[in-house]
Amino acid sequence: MTHFTMHLGSLAGVIVAWGIFFGIGNAYGETLSQAEDLFRHGAYEKCIEVATQEISGGRTFIDWYVLKTESELTLGRYEDAAKTIDDAKNFSPRNLRLLWLEREVRHFNGQSNRAKEVLAELGAQLERSSGIYRDLETSIVIGKFFLEIGADPKRIRIDLFKPIQKRAPGLPAAYIAAAELALSKNDFALAAEDFQLAMKVDEDNPRILYGLAQAFEPSDSKKAEEYLQQAIKINPKHIPSLLMIAESHLSAERYKETEKLLAEVLEINPHHPSAWALHAVLAHLANAPSREDECRKKALAHWKDNPEVDYLIGKHLARKYRFAEAASAQRRALKFDSDFLPAKMELSNDLLRLGHEEQGWKLVDEVFEADNYNVVAHNLATLQEHMAKFRTLESNGFIVRMDTHEAAIYGDRVLELLREAKSVLCEKYDVELNDPIAIEIFPKQQDFAIRTFGLPGGAGFLGVCFGNVITMNSPASQADNPTNWEAVLWHEFCHVVTLNKTHNKMPRWLSEGISVYEEKLRDPSWGQSISPTYRQMILEDELTPVSELSGAFLRPQSSKHLMFAYYESALVVEFLVDQFGIETLRAILDELGKGLQINDAITRHAAPLDAIDAGFQKFILDRARAFAPEADFSTDDLPPPQIAKLQPWLEEHPNSFPGLQQYAALLFREKKYAEAMEPIDKLLQLAPDYAGEGSPLLLKAQILKELGETQQELAVLEQLAVLRADAIDIYRRLAEMQAETNQWESVVLNARRIRAVNPLIQEPYLLLARAGEQTNDGKTAIEGLSTLSRLDPYDPAEIHFRLAQRLHASKQDKEALRHILLALEEAPRYRDALQLLLALTENDSAEPDRASPNKDDSQ
Repeated sequence: MTHFTMHLGSLAGVIVAWGIFFGIGNAYGETLSQAEDLFRHGAYEKCIEVATQEISGGRTFIDWYVLKTESELTLGRYEDAAKTIDDAKNFSPRNLRLLWLEREVRHFNGQSNRAKEVLAELGAQLERSSGIYRDLETSIVIGKFFLEIGADPKRIRIDLFKPIQKRAPGLPAAYIAAAELALSKNDFALAAEDFQLAMKVDEDNPRILYGLAQAFEPSDSKKAEEYLQQAIKINPKHIPSLLMIAESHLSAERYKETEKLLAEVLEINPHHPSAWALHAVLAHLANAPSREDECRKKALAHWKDNPEVDYLIGKHLARKYRFAEAASAQRRALKFDSDFLPAKMELSNDLLRLGHEEQGWKLVDEVFEADNYNVVAHNLATLQEHMAKFRTLESNGFIVRMDTHEAAIYGDRVLELLREAKSVLCEKYDVELNDPIAIEIFPKQQDFAIRTFGLPGGAGFLGVCFGNVITMNSPASQADNPTNWEAVLWHEFCHVVTLNKTHNKMPRWLSEGISVYEEKLRDPSWGQSISPTYRQMILEDELTPVSELSGAFLRPQSSKHLMFAYYESALVVEFLVDQFGIETLRAILDELGKGLQINDAITRHAAPLDAIDAGFQKFILDRARAFAPEADFSTDDLPPPQIAKLQPWLEEHPNSFPGLQQYAALLFREKKYAEAMEPIDKLLQLAPDYAGEGSPLLLKAQILKELGETQQELAVLEQLAVLRADAIDIYRRLAEMQAETNQWESVVLNARRIRAVNPLIQEPYLLLARAGEQTNDGKTAIEGLSTLSRLDPYDPAEIHFRLAQRLHASKQDKEALRHILLALEEAPRYRDALQLLLALTENDSAEPDRASPNKDDSQ
């Protein structure tokens, strides 16, 4: 007898094999495993046909009824499935596997009350007959039943599913049950572990491959996609895999591809609720409320109170930053089932992202109390405890929450920059912010990730804006290589402005493009600039079409491609503003807010898309060609990186940019500084303003320092400082050189540049204090000294004394007295401090709080 688990790579192969067999055998006496193989490969019709024949022939094994019912459910034949269940119960009314399956069947036949009765019936049957059920498949059903009624998931996993795996290591269902339990709790690593164990015993099971795709999606989307493709290869009609691919297209704004996948699903099952729910999302995004309502009704046509439908709609609206609409959808889901925890968890996140913290945290607590195993709920509950210790700063409609110590160091600068951004950007884009804007700054990257995504990860993200809520990593979370946090904050606040203007109805690429564009306008060193890599990507036609740019942010091929997506998006915005004016960009944003699609909005206010595409193509090609136009960037014929080989080669290739870079670096390494200047000057002739990786300016500054050419070094460093946003070593060297020549205004500038990168070190405040004292600028001196006093300085008595002096000179005697007392607490015999204390106490207005002085007045 032929066994159809052999390598049948396609559905067609399975059907042909069955056709040959039936032609020869003239009977349907197939084994159950062969019928299950049909189901596995998507031959659902044939599976029903075989099962019906076997049942009609007197083979009344429960497995035949289960397989037939599952096939009918897959095809959306809900009435047929109900009849099959009824027939099966005629001879086996107490079978727990049948009862568990019957719940789903009753739901899809609009019999939710009956489904509840079946669950109660299953429980009663278990209570009456505990100990009778010995087969492992039934034991798995028992575990699922207890999970449904609220048993401890960890106990079910450890006390039931794991022992089954040990008793029957060749039974994939036990691994699948444990893995799907872990997935439902967002424990992706544990889910992957169990799915991989399942695959060892059942390697071509699309359900397992689909589960692996789900488990790896948050951490390795490429691997997840590979598993999905394997699942589809085995079963081209595997609906969960098709839906997961459709959801990926939806997230990347590939809406035509989404519709195509949904059409495939509905061809298999015309009533599939998830397919219609995703159609409802598409309709919502297209501003088609009638169509949206129609699709939602179709999704609920058979299971009328299915909470999964609105949960799925809300989940995808939230991914599009439509948090208010998403919250409404989750509330609808909870009306159907108030205990449906996935909807409650999503609603809590929606509320937190809308800035409704009290309601959001309350729901987090409810979910965690109901389900301690839910990883997201556990993470958020733990985070809530951490955030309770944060300090809150408020000003001009902003609510900033940050670590107490950090708030004392640079909290005022955060508020100052936000006020500036609000003044500039709200006026420019004609936006009035009516609700408070919350900014949460996390000293631990993991806390940022949990607040932002619900789970650890997201290492590449510096900040995220949800509309009226911004979450950010603080410089403390970025180890030894912090980025310019001021640029990040400006970027994220720009999102606040554009998302408010469009009511969160804008494509990802446009939102990111405007933010990067505005960064560059605020400070030329911020944002993105052309580089040899970007030049190559543009000229080698690696541009992403504008209509697909949002997808480039979701699943970039590499970090390089992700950064290029930001750059390209910003250039699209620059092109639109240059060609059509800022008023056109504002008009496009207004139209998006009214629900018009981006392509239609651009066509209405700028030009037809064909003209836009052609114009932008020329614009970006011109930008690429204008970068080092005389240089040769080819690396094909480069010799090995050796001075002896590069020198003669460069005589024949004098404009080779990579060749000159390598040659200059090698000479510098050999300390042949004078010789290195020749290729460096050639590079600067080719690309005078390039300050990125391998910049000749960096190398030239280092050589000039070694040669003692101070003035020339200073000029090069000043050029670099206006081109680089996070070059803390350059700012430090500049400040050092400028202090030696009493250029105190420039020292202050570079101190502030250092603070914009890392505000948690003493250096910028030492520079501010010194510059302020040298120029008798009391405000600057006080700024530097007061911050230093909170940073555990080497000589706190001196810092408090100097600060008291400046405060006294500024007629702030009460504060001066407080700091002189702090100085004396550190050094009771500090003579100059005692003299200042006498001077201050002669002034009756100086009456400090005589409570124990606090070294960190942020407390």
